[in-house]
Amino acid sequence: MLNQEFERAGEMQRILLRYTQALITQMTQTAVCNRHHSIEQQVCRWLLSTLDRVPSREFVVTQEQIAGTLGVRRESVTEAAGRLQSAGVIRYRRGHIAVLERSGLASRACECYSVVAKEMDRLLSAVQYRQSTPAVAAVAAVAM
Repeated sequence: MLNQEFERAGEMQRILLRYTQALITQMTQTAVCNRHHSIEQQVCRWLLSTLDRVPSREFVVTQEQIAGTLGVRRESVTEAAGRLQSAGVIRYRRGHIAVLERSGLASRACECYSVVAKEMDRLLSAVQYRQSTPAVAAVAAVAM
């Protein structure tokens, strides 16, 4: 069904191609970030991106999981999280992170977060919520 809808070259195809472009932008910017920015900046970028995708300012995640996602040592994430907690930006306890001050994260993050966020907004804000088919509506909801 998805293939058939995509091949019609309509709204579904447009949404999927924009979403793909947004993901490619995110992946390439993340690769640049991982090479050129500090672990603390990367952790801030990751936390900001996560906040954009979850309904709460608190979430369950271990330092090991963050380290695995960023491709760094857990000890480096522990140090970065400790500095962020000392600055009053986050509260961290075994497997739980609460973001206390989003603006503090934003000021400590590198420009990579805003580059990706702006590109995501540019690409995906143009997606109309046309409900021509249930499949198009479902993909539009996921892409946003």
